[in-house]
Amino acid sequence: MKLPFNIDLNGKTAVVTGAGGVLCGVFSRALAACGAKVALLDLNLAAVEQAAAELRADGYQAKAYQANVLDRAILDQVHSQILADFGPCDILLNGAGGNNPKATTSEEYYNPESIAADTVSFFDLDKQGISFVFDLNFIGTLLPTQVFAREMAGRPGATIVNISSMNAYRPLTKIPAYSAAKAAVSNLTQWLAVHFSRVGIRVNAIAPGFFVTKQNQKLLFTDSGEPTPRTHKILGSTPMNRFGKEDELLGALLFLVSEDASSFITGTVIPIDGGFSAYSGV
Repeated sequence: MKLPFNIDLNGKTAVVTGAGGVLCGVFSRALAACGAKVALLDLNLAAVEQAAAELRADGYQAKAYQANVLDRAILDQVHSQILADFGPCDILLNGAGGNNPKATTSEEYYNPESIAADTVSFFDLDKQGISFVFDLNFIGTLLPTQVFAREMAGRPGATIVNISSMNAYRPLTKIPAYSAAKAAVSNLTQWLAVHFSRVGIRVNAIAPGFFVTKQNQKLLFTDSGEPTPRTHKILGSTPMNRFGKEDELLGALLFLVSEDASSFITGTVIPIDGGFSAYSGV
């Protein structure tokens, strides 16, 4: 991995939730490459075990932990394991999140005169599906912060980085629960920044634009690899006319976790979106 710049995280412990995914896997590697001891948390144990093994093979300090970010008891158990393995948390990256088909409408616009039998309209959205998406993104940020932030108070360079989304600025069609949840994550980021400001914990967020991941690949490309209509709309609304590359998120991440670079920055949400949030469409 080529880092945009190097920072010194030697002696620091970084906890990354959602570390089995594409983006948080890259984040974990970047933090490890800067010297941090990285605890990789994910519900998918096999995914984080592989990621942690690859990091250790490259000489980094990393360990995998199976964790459900919606289960406080499990998070407390994992917290105890991390304390024994690596010591107190210095950097918390809340990356767990995602959408669910049960919280997604079939069409962008509601038209009662042309609803097919298998169409999911706003009025058909599943309450449990919506609750799952909102909880995964919002509660899945809140609970790990409750578990790990207490020990971060007063630790030099303590910082929390949440993962928001472009949906927080401009809600995308079809996915109301995900958009609302990410808006809540951005709001919580600002709230936490104020709440923890007197104990030395900085709290910021990154809001990625469109990156190709395991979760959205089938929405963006057909089985034959052709761009879907939704991809054409996304790129047409992104002035740079392309998807982001995972390593293009690392500059913002390293900047935010570096006490030397951003010690007076808290409560910010940084868009990394190729101009998507700035483009009005005309």
